[in-house]
Amino acid sequence: MNLLVAGMILWAVVHLFPAVAAPVRGKLIAAVGAKPYRGAFALVMFVALGMIIAGWRSTPPAALYSPPAWSRELAFLLMFFSIVLFGASHAKTNIKRFVRHPQLSSIILWALAHLVANGDSRSLVLFGGMLTWAMVEIPLINRRQGEWVKPQRAAMRSEMIGIAISVVIFLVLIALHPNFAGVSALPL
Repeated sequence: MNLLVAGMILWAVVHLFPAVAAPVRGKLIAAVGAKPYRGAFALVMFVALGMIIAGWRSTPPAALYSPPAWSRELAFLLMFFSIVLFGASHAKTNIKRFVRHPQLSSIILWALAHLVANGDSRSLVLFGGMLTWAMVEIPLINRRQGEWVKPQRAAMRSEMIGIAISVVIFLVLIALHPNFAGVSALPL
């Protein structure tokens, strides 16, 4: 569990660093350059992710609460919208006209889906940690970026392609979920 907690703390600290320590970040970029800074940032993120995965796998789940009977159905639905939002964050889509932070909103839905469907200690650390980080990150980014400037309207074709790709990714994740999570994601 310690490795999982340490990985979550590293993930959150490094992601929150640009928002809470902008002057220090600026000095680092000036000293080493933008590309080396981004490379170091990515490297630390991979280390944090590796710690999270290794910590998750090495921590036996300890039951904390019993998820309600309908939790798998709700998690399934939340995950679909999470995938759509995540896809929207990387494409020209009208979703960005209504959701300022689709990627962080996606993480919030992903975390909620897994918290409602899992009642164990390692799930609380991972998904609760990601939920907390994303919810803290949004107002910090808003403060740093200032007023929200909504993007131009996207073409309906772009919107439909994005949703189609999200559906395919969702179906692939459902099919692969038993391989990487050890349980079926189907609400049956």
